[in-house]
Amino acid sequence: MVGLIKMMSMKVLALTHGSMLKTSMVVLWFSAITSAIVDNIPYVTAMNPLIVNMAEQLWPWQHGVELLQHRELMPLWWSLALGACLGGNGTAIGASANVIVVGMAGRAGKKITFFRFFIYGFPIMLLTMLISSVYLWLRYYVL
Repeated sequence: MVGLIKMMSMKVLALTHGSMLKTSMVVLWFSAITSAIVDNIPYVTAMNPLIVNMAEQLWPWQHGVELLQHRELMPLWWSLALGACLGGNGTAIGASANVIVVGMAGRAGKKITFFRFFIYGFPIMLLTMLISSVYLWLRYYVL
């Protein structure tokens, strides 16, 4: 698994040419789309080592807390958090809360299909991801 994570982090950094803005946007949007399909908690658990490995490649002379809290790494952590959390709103299976609510609605006689949830949830997810993209850009790269 460690080899796969290192390979993935190298591919992301190569794709974005080491630009932290581009890397943040890739992490944000990839996390959102993936979290709409995979529950966000195991996704974030799996992605944490990827962010750590990217940091190790970018700043190999730093270690421990100093590395994980590197000022330029903060947008990646926020991209992962925002993408995974808000991306889970896109589908009925994207977050545990969605699964629970769909089940409770079904028991109450108000069936919510996967497609119906998707019709409402996915556009909201896209809107919140656009807002998150602008926020990250302004917060970390403009202001």
